[in-house]
Amino acid sequence: MNERSQLLKGTLEGCILKVIGDTETYGYEISEKLKANGISVVSEGTIYPLLLRLEKNEILAAVYKDSSLGPKRKYYTLTKKGKASLHEFYLNWCELQKFVDTLFCEYEEEQDNVKTTGSQNE
Repeated sequence: MNERSQLLKGTLEGCILKVIGDTETYGYEISEKLKANGISVVSEGTIYPLLLRLEKNEILAAVYKDSSLGPKRKYYTLTKKGKASLHEFYLNWCELQKFVDTLFCEYEEEQDNVKTTGSQNE
């Protein structure tokens, strides 16, 4: 698994909660929405076990609905606990993003200095 996939693995649950929080949806549609937002390294085989776990932990509620394209689809919505989980994920994400941005701000400055110094020495 590449580094990007590993990093995403830790944030996937929050991203899925966000997609479901926007509107009632089903597994394949979740996968497509993630892809449309640049998260293309996640397969449906990764999403479905996560959805099952979230449903089992009462973070998601699910109902089967008819589909015009075949068998019934399982549609997911956030429960009250799910909405709280989404909010907690978002707060944690913002805090982590702040820490990483602060840390890498120094790195970015160092890289800019290397580029500037390197081009002057040529």
